[in-house]
Amino acid sequence: MSVAKVTEIISSSSKSFDDAVENGIKRASKTLKGITGAWVADQKVTVKDGKIQEYRVVMKVTFILEG
Repeated sequence: MSVAKVTEIISSSSKSFDDAVENGIKRASKTLKGITGAWVADQKVTVKDGKIQEYRVVMKVTFILEG
C-alpha cells in the first residue's frame, strides 16, 4: 500500500503559463521525491503599463510518501 500527499506550490514565468508550470515541476522535483502528478488550481497574471509582466500558476502537486 502506498500513501500519497498533495502540496500546493506557486510558480511564475515571464514567458507563459506553460513555462510557469514547467518551472514549478522542475523546482519541486529537487525537493519532493516520487511526484506522480499535478494540476493547476489557479492562473494569474501581473500587469504593468498595460502589458503582462508575469504569468503565475498555483499548482497542487501529488507525490508518494516513502517508507
